[in-house]
Amino acid sequence: MIGTGAFGRNHARVYRELHDEGVELAALVDRDRSRAETVLRELQATGGAVPQIFSSVEEMIAAKLGIKAASIAVPTSEHLAVARPAMHAGVDVLVEKPIAPTLAEADELLSLAHQLGRVAQSGHLERFNPAVRAALPLVNKPMFFEIHRLSLFSPRALDVDVVLDLMIHDLDIVLELAKSEVREIRAVGIAILSDKIDIANVRMEFESGCVANFTASRVSTERVRKMRLFQPHQYISLDYSKQDVFTLTVEPAANFASAPIPNFPPVAMPPGLRIVPSRPAIRSEEPLHAELRAFLDAVRTRSAPLVPLEDGRRALNVALEILSQIEEHHRRANLGPAAARS
Repeated sequence: MIGTGAFGRNHARVYRELHDEGVELAALVDRDRSRAETVLRELQATGGAVPQIFSSVEEMIAAKLGIKAASIAVPTSEHLAVARPAMHAGVDVLVEKPIAPTLAEADELLSLAHQLGRVAQSGHLERFNPAVRAALPLVNKPMFFEIHRLSLFSPRALDVDVVLDLMIHDLDIVLELAKSEVREIRAVGIAILSDKIDIANVRMEFESGCVANFTASRVSTERVRKMRLFQPHQYISLDYSKQDVFTLTVEPAANFASAPIPNFPPVAMPPGLRIVPSRPAIRSEEPLHAELRAFLDAVRTRSAPLVPLEDGRRALNVALEILSQIEEHHRRANLGPAAARS
């Protein structure tokens, strides 16, 4: 586990929980040794082999522990510098989102992975949310998305703005579902409690005609993780936190009335049609467990990861264009340069 901050601590916990599936957590790497020691004490309380602590990737490599795979959860600006020696040493990597601060560094990561034959997965956790997995087969021609991702303020991840910190999760999901090139982006964002963009709103239009509205905030009074999408004859509501999916579908029905819809007033339908509410069956699972299992399966089988670095680059590319549009909005509104805060 390279990086033992908020994300790294959770990765280490899950790797330890996967011990019965043949996984050994052999090393914790962090330049802040006291932080790594805190995580080590937490892990020791669960029993099992004791991982070694190292201050750098180079130090870990020199120890020749036979490391096969690693999660990288250091600050975004350090992803390439950490992943490069790890991949050269034969280590497959899962790189937390965003995979890099720039497209040039993302491209170098991709090039290294291809040249060295390494399994390299992008850490877009929400792809493994059971609600997202349940909704994927239902989406066929999305025309409108409305997404809200709101969080309480935390000093975590303030090396990047809210677009790269929070919104990028939903950018990845919508890009995967829309399956269309982005035509236009309009965006506004401002700093509130930090020196970076803390709240942003984005309107995105795709070549298919689909439109997506995103709102991301890390200065909210509540925690919200919701997506709503509309496609011909169907509405789909997804709650990431509750791992819940609810659909309303208009279907032909010659002699059947619509089923009652909870919290909805009765709806008069044209003859021959009815509204069918539904909740797809969802097998609850911690997304991080599913993500790390998928990564390790790709490592074992030498297969392509479910979320390759290419997908991480795609989301990063759109996120950086959003930041460019926020900068342009700041210029038009005489708010001063947004780039310094992003």
